[in-house]
Parts: sequence; structure tokens; C-alpha cells
Amino acid sequence: MKLSTIRTAAGTRAVRLDGGGLVDLGYPDLGALLAEPDWRARAAGASGAVHDVEGADFAPVVPNPSKVICVGHNYSDHIKEMGRELPAYPTLFPKFADSLIGARDDIVKPAETDALDWEVELAVVIGAEVRRADDAQAEAAIAGFTVMNDVSVRDWQFRTIEWTQGKIWDSSTPVGPYLVTPDEVGGVRPALRVRTLVDGEEMQSDDTGTLLFDPVFLVKYVSTIVRLRPGDLIATGTPAGVGHARDPKVYLTGGETVVTEIDGLGACVNRVVKDA
Repeated sequence: MKLSTIRTAAGTRAVRLDGGGLVDLGYPDLGALLAEPDWRARAAGASGAVHDVEGADFAPVVPNPSKVICVGHNYSDHIKEMGRELPAYPTLFPKFADSLIGARDDIVKPAETDALDWEVELAVVIGAEVRRADDAQAEAAIAGFTVMNDVSVRDWQFRTIEWTQGKIWDSSTPVGPYLVTPDEVGGVRPALRVRTLVDGEEMQSDDTGTLLFDPVFLVKYVSTIVRLRPGDLIATGTPAGVGHARDPKVYLTGGETVVTEIDGLGACVNRVVKDA
């Protein structure tokens, strides 16, 4: 299944892609749906009103996750381009719901930076509460996958040795357009092409099969530290090709169109605009 949250005149709605239409699932968003223990059956069996997929206004796929955990340095080529050693454990940092935007929303370049950068990422969507998961529990807790662009404010990111202040800017992080269930993409450890285009030029290209720490491992690892709840997101890291690592460096200045896409999941297509 491909599931999403869209904005309508009556508020947000959880929907299922069915042919050329988006079938209303009877819930205000995917977070509310995923909170149901039998959410898969409810999503598959729903037969509500059909919204037009053309021109759909996509909200963040889960608008209000209780937590967003991001992984740094999870593709070997990106680790090397940033001048670091391969890690023994995942590097984790948080993101917040207020940072998220929809898959077609504008990315607003903050007036406080001239170092805005792109990062395409496979994001895991959690579908069941889990703590200290074993392999089987971690696999069962994965509702599906979506696309995230972990837009980064590099000059703020590297003000200190801790990255968070460059990663959590308000309304900066596209996520969506769909939650795609594992059965559609080869399982809970999918090998999918990921790439970023800026104004049509390919900047990043890799395969999620090359992740150092795969989605199942990450659910196990993160859930050892903190309880994961339905609708939570784990962003699994970005491949080589970010603007900050180029020579000369390349940043988003305003006016560009950024496409972050993953085979089988869809694409976030976002215009960069300057903060008013």
C-alpha cells in the first residue's frame, strides 16, 4: 500500500493511493491511523470518499510524530567525503515535528544562513510501539518507508561539535509524499536507488542496500535507548554528494527546485524561496 496525509478544506486526511485517486481512510492523518493495532487491515479495507491525486496538497506523511531520530554517517562514500572514519555505532540526532513540511511545499531559506544544503534520506515509519526490540519485533514495527530531505543549515551545524542546531530549523524538512509498505519495495531491508536533483542536475545517487546500519538494526538500536511509538520516524542518513562537501562548495540560495527521490517511494519536489 501507498498511504499519505493530505490537506483539504476540511483539514488533513489520511488516504490510500488507489489507481488515480486517494481513498479517504476515515482518520485525520496517518499518525492517528498507525495508532490502531490493526491499521493495516483498516487501511486496506477502507472505502471512503476519493480525493483527486492530481493537485493533492501533501502534508508531512506523519504530521506530528512523537519523535524524529536522524542518523548521520550511514553511507561509506558520504562518510569519506566528510573526512571521517567509518563508525562502530550509529550517530544519532533529533528533529522535531515543527521542522517537517510536505512533499511539495516550498523550502524557505532562512535569512540567517548562506549555507543551506540538501540531503536525500530513506526514512523508516514506525507502525507499532516497541522498546528494546529484537530482530522480529523490529521488523514487525516497521510500517513502511518514505522520502526525507534533511535540509541542513551547515554554518549553524558546525558552530559546535554537536549538529542539532543545523538540523532542526522550523518548516525546513520535506517528508513524503507516501508511506510505502515493505511488501511493495522488497521487504524491511530494501535496496532502492536514492538521488537528489537540483534544477535537473544530479547531485546525489546511491542505493539503500549499501547502508552501514540497515532499518531493522536502527529500530533495534534506537528502541534500546527510547520507546518508539506509531508514527515516529527514523531518517537513515544521506549518501555522498552534499553541497557542503563539494569543491567549491555549493549551497541553495533561492529559486532552485530540489528533487529528492527514492525508487518505489516517490519524490519530494520543493522550490527554494528566500525568507520574507
